[in-house]
Amino acid sequence: MPNSSSGRRRVTWSSKADVDDLLRERWRSTDCRTDWAHCGQRWDAVAVELQRGLDALDALGLGLRQGYPVLADYLSNRLYVMVDPGTGHVCRDVPGVRVLSAGSQVLIPVAGAGTIAAHWVSPPRAGRLVDSGKLATALLRLVDVGAVAS
Repeated sequence: MPNSSSGRRRVTWSSKADVDDLLRERWRSTDCRTDWAHCGQRWDAVAVELQRGLDALDALGLGLRQGYPVLADYLSNRLYVMVDPGTGHVCRDVPGVRVLSAGSQVLIPVAGAGTIAAHWVSPPRAGRLVDSGKLATALLRLVDVGAVAS
């Protein structure tokens, strides 16, 4: 949707579902590294199918550039949405969701653009995490909409 004051388009989460040539080039040309990060300390990670997770974030109206830590694994078509530590369990009963909390690890970029298996769709900023209750509600609504459409 155009922004009337600047003429620029609003970038949506859903627009990040596909890997473009520019991103592929960034992965090839920079010192891209990943490492394992423990869940349950700084965050829990909610893993969901990539497009569904992006659609849920769009439904929540969260700004893509606001620093909510969200990872894409384009190889496995998964999105990892970081929520407050100890709150991921709120999403456990949502169909198609896996929660990574204490005792689990997630692969994160530590240098450059990351990799095709761990790329920050939205790089983290201190204190910015997605609300797990709101995420669960948005994901459940998408399941309900899909059931009605079938």
